[in-house]
Amino acid sequence: MSAATGSELAWAITGILVVFFAAMLSMNIVITALPVIVSELGGTQIQYSWVLTGLLLANASSTLVWGKLADMYSKKLLFQLANIIFFLSSLAAGFAPNMDFLIAARVVQGVGMGGLISLSMAIIASVVSPRQRGKYSGYIGAVLAVATAAGPLIGGLTVDTLGWRWCFWVGIPLCLLALVVVHTKLTVPQLGAPGRIDIPGLLLLVIGCSALLIWLSFAGTPEFFAWVSWPSALLFTGAALIITVFVLVERRVANPIVQLGMLRDRTTVLAATSSAAIAPALFSCMLFLAQYFQIGRGFSPTEAGLMLLPMVLGNMLGALVTGRLITRYGYWKAYIVAGSLVMSASMFTLAFILGPQTPVWLIISALAVTGLGFGAQMQNLMLVVQNTVPVTRVGQASSLIAFCRILGGAAGTAILGSVMAVAVGTASVTSANGINPVYAEATGSLFLIAACITLIAVVCNLLIKEVPLRTSV
Repeated sequence: MSAATGSELAWAITGILVVFFAAMLSMNIVITALPVIVSELGGTQIQYSWVLTGLLLANASSTLVWGKLADMYSKKLLFQLANIIFFLSSLAAGFAPNMDFLIAARVVQGVGMGGLISLSMAIIASVVSPRQRGKYSGYIGAVLAVATAAGPLIGGLTVDTLGWRWCFWVGIPLCLLALVVVHTKLTVPQLGAPGRIDIPGLLLLVIGCSALLIWLSFAGTPEFFAWVSWPSALLFTGAALIITVFVLVERRVANPIVQLGMLRDRTTVLAATSSAAIAPALFSCMLFLAQYFQIGRGFSPTEAGLMLLPMVLGNMLGALVTGRLITRYGYWKAYIVAGSLVMSASMFTLAFILGPQTPVWLIISALAVTGLGFGAQMQNLMLVVQNTVPVTRVGQASSLIAFCRILGGAAGTAILGSVMAVAVGTASVTSANGINPVYAEATGSLFLIAACITLIAVVCNLLIKEVPLRTSV
């Protein structure tokens, strides 16, 4: 790629960003559509959460695998494969006849999304130096923010006009466009050597993550089992044992899915933990805010999408501005620390003000500040870790942070979904504009839990040691 012209590089990165936008759009477009989908397909509160949790679970489980493959094989071919998987599963989700089929299609969609997200980061890291990457990280953050902003709004408009099934089909043209652009414009050097894939490690990783998230999602809900019960204990113990065995296997195999040596680096561990801690503030809370505005306050899907817009505009602004400043001056710690403090403070504010009668202007102001803090951290934490590893392991490093972020989002969604299921009891998950104040009252409790989790990110960001960014790939 070093021989590529500036125009070719710009086109290639544009193709990557286009499909990255489609992937992130698919995650967020269903947020405002879910109350309608669950109502029409006769779903439950747990199934409501698992339309997103299933996607995030498959995303998290597959991300590390995609990252490992990216260090062994052609990143370009893998990117195209992930795009095709995502395209076909999106098509299937739109034809879902029931909630079980929809959740299954979303799981497959998550596998494709895991590849698109981790490979996007790995490809850019393979062709752009860390110092210049701050600017491109800002672009990725901005695309994420726009997709997150456009998702709920497009979802609301689509539900109100074409119907909810089109929510899964609107990104398909972008996938096809990206396939053409990436195929014709992208050239990525292959620096790693092919080798055997760690199948035992792969299976243990997927089973362990799945068991953990199922436990977090179902424990404490009336229709399944209590937190303190034999099923809960067995599921948690099983997940812990499987993950322990996974670590032991990875220490012994010659070509592990996860290079555990990366976890000896203080910066990597702190950035990964911080990424996991901030994820519930965006993924989970956006999901339950859609319920708050529609069921708790009586707004339409389109209106609910508009209410979420300030949070994502703040996210976009935070990502673009800090990315530019990092590229210009080379310093990054001040931005991630300030971002975590701002985000945590605004989350606590939302936790205490949300209710059936809260003024809308106050909610959207706090959401804008939350997005600003999130945007200053997310892609910059990825950049920090990429700066600490050689280019031959940039795929695994990128996927590790993406894995922690998605796992944090999935765990947050599962936990908060369980809390919401208990809080609303037998209240109907319906999108009809009849107001149910139970949902409005319960949302504040969810934000309080998520706000407490963000304090972990504050501590981690303070402890990260600032290292100058490299000026070469």
